Order: sequence, then structure tokens, then C-alpha cells
Amino acid sequence: MAKLKPINVGGVLVSNATLHNEDEIARKDVRVGDTVIVQRAGDVIPQVVAVVPERRPADAQPFVFPNRCPVCGAPAEREVDEVGAADARRRCTGGISCSAQAMEGLRHFASRNAFDIEGLGEKQIAAFYDWGWLREPADIFKLGRFADELMKKEGYGELSVANLLRAIEQRREIGFDRLIHALGIRHVGQERARLVAMHYSDPRAWLDAMDAAKDLSGEAWLDLNSIDRMGEIVAAAIVGFCTRPQSRAVIENLLLELRAVIPPEKPRQDSAVAGKTVVFTGTLEKFTRDEAKARALALGAKVAGSVSKKTDYLVAGPGAGSKLAEAQKHGVAVLSEDDWLALIGG
Repeated sequence: MAKLKPINVGGVLVSNATLHNEDEIARKDVRVGDTVIVQRAGDVIPQVVAVVPERRPADAQPFVFPNRCPVCGAPAEREVDEVGAADARRRCTGGISCSAQAMEGLRHFASRNAFDIEGLGEKQIAAFYDWGWLREPADIFKLGRFADELMKKEGYGELSVANLLRAIEQRREIGFDRLIHALGIRHVGQERARLVAMHYSDPRAWLDAMDAAKDLSGEAWLDLNSIDRMGEIVAAAIVGFCTRPQSRAVIENLLLELRAVIPPEKPRQDSAVAGKTVVFTGTLEKFTRDEAKARALALGAKVAGSVSKKTDYLVAGPGAGSKLAEAQKHGVAVLSEDDWLALIGG
């Protein structure tokens, strides 16, 4: 992000502009103190287009990205894919031993699309971590030990503590796909978590298979790669997470705290949208985006985040923008919310 002296761009006062990533900064040779040309991409997002070289300060130096995490000191590295291309982002390699990653992992774990624990947000997680009560997901289910102490803290009372502990208890039974997504495995979002959960059915079968695939070879490795939308980079990330001693302990400790892990329903193969690729855009009024995606997946559809010539349906609510234009360009069928509900049977 470039911090700019405020300037009016297309009627909007801009003081921040995207620099995209490390490679783009090097390609454009953007330096602190430079005068730059700024535009609003798509008339929305401010971005640095180029540097004005004749106005560069004499002492301006190329920006050097840190190669150590500023929180834990572990190496900050750019992953390299199978063809040798470096990832755009530089990431801390400290894992959950890095307090910043540990807290972000806990926040993700409790978030809406993961364990969805009401009352356990970023602020509460940061406080519990600072007080030494939380270090890994399993600790969430042990917070009852600190109930009396918590009620003495500012902002907490008997009712709020009881509500929090009740919300936690309700999550001792969880869907297998939610559990996988909640772990925060690199490259594994909701949809991939669901596909993995459907393939292995329960945590023990999954972990045993990942142990068998540890060398990234053999029948178990090939079986993992046979899952739709997998690929070797994602597969390696899953195997690595499940077999690394530190993260494996996190999974095992969590499983000890859960009453039941519920396998996902198999998607229907006889619905009108089975096998079709669907994209949702705009402001949906009859259901939330998450509800729409979950229903589509249950009916056997594939949900994508962007429109391409492979898209079968674009479900567009009010305010649909570039995705609608892209759908029209590719001849993709555009449905209203009512059209979509009629197609899937309400």
C-alpha cells in the first residue's frame, strides 16, 4: 500500500493506493519519496501506475522487504510452485509458534464460516491469548475453567460469560467440512474442505490417509490428488499440515474436546443444477451469500468466485457489476434470485 499526499482522483480524495505486491513494486521501481501517477482502476480502486523519474529525490532507495517475521523472527519466505514461480506474498514460516499467526488462526477457527462461536471475536481472542488462557483451538473448549476469573474482568458479567460458554458447548458437535476449514490449512477454503470431507468421511480416516501420503507418493497420495480441484500444491499443503508434529497435535487435541464430527451430506446428482458451475453476485435479498453457496453445493453444483466461459449460471442480485458484464460477454445465463429459486425448486 502506498501512502500518498492526499490528491483528488476522479472526484475522490485519495491518500492510499495499491502497489499490488513485491514484484510490482520492483517492476515499477517505486521508492519512498517518489512522485507517482495514480488512477482508479475500474473507477474504484486507486493504484500506482508509474513513477515520475525526474521528480525522484536524490537519496531515494529501493524498498527491501523484510526476510524475518517482525513478530516472532522466523524466516519470511515466498513459496515456489512446481514450475519455479514465486508466490506474490512473503509469509512467516513460524506457524502457530508465531503469536500473530496463532491469534489469527484462533480468530479464523471461531469465525462464522468455521466453528461459528458467537461472542468469541477478535477482541475476546486477543484478550484470552494475552491472559494465557488460549494457545490452540482445543483451549477454547476449556475456557469454563476461567469462568469465575472472567466474570471479574471489565465488560463481562454472569450472563455474558454464561452465553459464551453455552455457545462454545454447542460447537462440540461440528460438521467435518467445517472442522477442516477451521484449521486454516493453506489453500483450503470452504469448498475444498467440503470436497475433502466428503472424500474421507471422518477425521480418523483422513488423518490415517495423510500419514500414508507423507512421502507425497503411493496410493494414498494419488487418492488425495484424485479429489476434484485438488492439485499437487494443495495436496502437499494438506499432507504437510496433518503430518507436521506441531499442527498434528493441534488436531488431535481438538478431537479430544469434540463429542461428534458429522460427515457432510453427499451432494445430489439428480437436481437441475448438478454438475453446473454457478456464480453469485450483487446484493442477495432472499438469502445470504453463504446460504446460497451451501444450497448450491448440496444440490451438486460447483460454486465459483468469478465468471468464465465455463460458467453455466450467474445469479445476480441488485448492484451486480463487472461479473454481470463478463457473463453477458461469454453468453452465460443470468438469473434473478427468483429465477434461481424456481430452477432449484424453492
